[in-house]
Amino acid sequence: MQTRWGAHADGDGLWSFGLWAPKARRVQLLLEGREIAMRSEAGVWCVRLPARAGMAYLFRIDGRDVPDPAARAQLGGVEGPSLTVDPARYDWGTPWQGRPLEEAVIFELHVGAFTPEGTFAAAARRLPELASLGITAIEIMPVSQFAGRRGWGYDGVLIRAPHPAYGTPDDLRDLVARAQSLGMMVILDLVMNHFGPFGNLIPSYAPEFFNQRPTPWGDGIAFERPEVQAFFRDAALGWLREYRLDGFRFDAVHEIRDGQDQRFMRQLAAEIHALDLGRPVHLICEDERNLPHLREAGFDAEWNDDWHNAMHVAVTGETDGYYSRFAEDPFDDVAKALSRGQVDEGQPHPEEPRGAPAAHLPWTAFVNANQTHDQIGNRALGERLISLIGDGPARVLHAALLLMPFMPMLFMGEEEGGAAPFLFFCDPPDEAGRAAVRKGRGAELTRIGYDLSGMPDPTGPEALEASRPYPASDPARAAAWRDLTRDLLELRARKIVPLLSSGKLGLGAVTRLGARAYVVRWPFAAGEIRMLLSLGEPATGAQGLPRAEFRLGDPTLDPFAIEVEITA
Repeated sequence: MQTRWGAHADGDGLWSFGLWAPKARRVQLLLEGREIAMRSEAGVWCVRLPARAGMAYLFRIDGRDVPDPAARAQLGGVEGPSLTVDPARYDWGTPWQGRPLEEAVIFELHVGAFTPEGTFAAAARRLPELASLGITAIEIMPVSQFAGRRGWGYDGVLIRAPHPAYGTPDDLRDLVARAQSLGMMVILDLVMNHFGPFGNLIPSYAPEFFNQRPTPWGDGIAFERPEVQAFFRDAALGWLREYRLDGFRFDAVHEIRDGQDQRFMRQLAAEIHALDLGRPVHLICEDERNLPHLREAGFDAEWNDDWHNAMHVAVTGETDGYYSRFAEDPFDDVAKALSRGQVDEGQPHPEEPRGAPAAHLPWTAFVNANQTHDQIGNRALGERLISLIGDGPARVLHAALLLMPFMPMLFMGEEEGGAAPFLFFCDPPDEAGRAAVRKGRGAELTRIGYDLSGMPDPTGPEALEASRPYPASDPARAAAWRDLTRDLLELRARKIVPLLSSGKLGLGAVTRLGARAYVVRWPFAAGEIRMLLSLGEPATGAQGLPRAEFRLGDPTLDPFAIEVEITA
């Protein structure tokens, strides 16, 4: 029997309810006070009966009441009743045909911190400001429901239910519809590699859902089992269809292990791309292995931490923790990233070799960022790059990011030079949970090399409040930064996107101009991009680009400066 998780409207007023509980002796559906027996076949319990949207329900498994792990909404917290939801009732209005990948300029945002209200509705009201800058895609940090009111979202336990502190499922659909009406794609960050530590009840009735290979964040998930694959496949396809998404960012796919070289992820990508949705669907992954195999098998792009890490070490001098890998010659690593996309491609390394060649992929297969929620938030004080290097160097790196051919991503506040921190925050259910988080967070950051003095309590509300980037403390300065972002993205849309569409003709040709400066040429079928970039010292023996379309300082004279010439 095929596993069908959750509650589904089948039409004609009939609904199907399904759950996998392989060791259960008896399962009942509790539907607004009624107890309805469910039948089992190979551990899959199901029932079909008349129902309607908005009904509260639970599963009673051998006398214990649990929510639907595939619930589309909850009446309240993660351990309480689930709600039936009929997504077909939502009126999307104007059709949406999507946008091609080469037009993507991604803006990563956390719904709870993006606005003072911290809701889907409030975020929707802010979107015209982003569209006016030239942002073409928003990437929403995970919204799957987690325990408590506040958190990054990576500790979700009900994967298909939008977190109720942000709003209802229809509020999220309104946010998507508003973004698309402004020409912006919506990408959802989806976590399938682990569940959060609080409120996950699946082990109590389906321990077979997990295996003995733990992840850094919790029990490993048994992706080798077809019932587990069905759970996550239904979740991904449900989010895609029911919220008219333009794509996903799949978190830490290196921890999605099925024993078959991630056959599950490759098949999921193929199934998604085979759908006829009337719009392209873009699939992005995070994979710390630096391997191209998923991008060769249906994934469009991967978060490219190599660019961030090499650049960060080069301009800050920090070499603690994972930055140590780039400590030997960070400026040479920056050159590799400019030329090939990645730095680590399997070559010998003083530490362990990592990665495989990926320079044959399109430049849009690399999502480059100068900062992300991870890179800022996994610091004791959550400092942004601009707080470490200053305004002038940050403006140069901002321009470089947006005018390189790689897919650029900004983190909320970055578009206006925001300096507010982004801290780790969560809301455990009790003091024991809070103590465990403080201990674990402290141990992790100490291991990386951070001094914990002055670090806000990650379990208190102050950490979230400090992480809100808006409004800017200096409105005039923020306006100047927004003007810079708008100018850069206008140039990107007008001159760089057509080159990306024409096709890549080879690697980037990089020449070192002294210790900390470069001239780079990226060739395309329709022209080329040339960039003269100084990252700490002026370029030596270099001439300026006479036909530069963008200049910020003089790379031949200034320690931080950039010139970009685009020919077609």
